[in-house]
Formats: sequence, C-alpha cells, structure tokens
Amino acid sequence: MSKQEEEKLVLELHHVNAYYKEGKIRRQVLKDVSFALYEGEMVGFVGESGSGKSTLCKCILGLLKDYEGEVIHYTQYPQMVFQDPFASLNPRKTIGWILEEPLRIRREGTKESRRARAEKILERVDLPKELYDRYPRELSGGQRQRVSIALALMTGTKFILADEPLSALDVTVQAQIIKLLKELKEKENICYLFVSHDLDVVNMLCDRVLVLADQEVHWLE
Repeated sequence: MSKQEEEKLVLELHHVNAYYKEGKIRRQVLKDVSFALYEGEMVGFVGESGSGKSTLCKCILGLLKDYEGEVIHYTQYPQMVFQDPFASLNPRKTIGWILEEPLRIRREGTKESRRARAEKILERVDLPKELYDRYPRELSGGQRQRVSIALALMTGTKFILADEPLSALDVTVQAQIIKLLKELKEKENICYLFVSHDLDVVNMLCDRVLVLADQEVHWLE
C-alpha cells in the first residue's frame, strides 16, 4: 500500500471472527472478515436478514467485545445515522440541544460557539437555522433524517455508518437524501458505510459494495 493510500485510510478490519452466546453455546457469526475503507467513498453493505450485518456494525462501533482480530480506526470513531430518525432523536429536546450534545460531552467551545456551529451544520444539510428551537415532532420525516445527518457531522467525523437511512422515507424524500449524501461525500470527503437491503439504491449510490453471506464478507464484482 502506498503512503498516499495509508493517509486516506478510515478503517481496517483484519481477520475478524465474531461470536454471540446463546445460553451456554458460543455461536460464530463472522468468519475471517478483512477489508479497508477510505475517505471520500460510499461503500454499500448488503446481506440477508440475520446474516450478521448488525454484528459487524457493532464490531466497528466498539459495541461487541466477543471477537478476535483487529478493528483499526484511522480517524475518530464513526458516527451513526439510523433507520428511524424519530426514534433516534430525543423527543423532549430541541434540535439545537440535540446537535450540541456531542460538543457538550466533549466540553468543546462556549455556549455561543456551539450554537453557531449547530446553525452552520443545519444550513449544510439544507435546513433553515430557525429549526434550532424546534422539537423533532414538529419536523417532517425528511427533515428529521437531515437532522440525524447533521448530528453525525457535528464532531467533524470523516466516517459515517448509515443503517438503512432511506427505508422510513417516501420515494421523493429518498431522492433528496441521496442527493445530500452525495454532496457531503464530495464536499466533506466523508466515507460512508451504507447498510441496506435495497440493491438498486446501493448500486446507484455506492462506489463499492460489500456482501455478507455465510459468515464471510466479499466485494461485489
């Protein structure tokens, strides 16, 4: 691998074997999984229900401890964009409060600078900054998903793990979100791992496609 390629690496997995316990039985879910992701690419991740996609995502996010092999992050840990934005956004908090939470946790900036960043990020995902004081229930499904994407961007991450981010949206809104994801990839040089069961969307949107089958991962030709 060239020095230039190494500098663009976002994630590497080396010979990952992952397991789940079912009672006293330790069941293998992933077998010898190895791949690398780079900045500025959209990588589709497909597989049948129950194939182990969630397990692999948990390995990447550091949420699964029972695995062997290496998971190496070359940037910050990835941020998540979930399937259901209404369920993933705190309904009791304003959009501004939600967006600023990662910065408060890290004790970054002042109250004024955090608000300024939140408003800037809202505009970056094509939402008016006036939504800062609104609640998730006051937004449409497409607006809520844009807020979820904005939340992922708040820390300046270069790696977003998107878990079925279009499936809860109607076709028109899906097209708008796809356009936004493409624009952010090009402008922000973000790497996406785009989990989906919709091969048509994956083929249209993604640069490369990972397929998980029979506990193993391979690149789709």
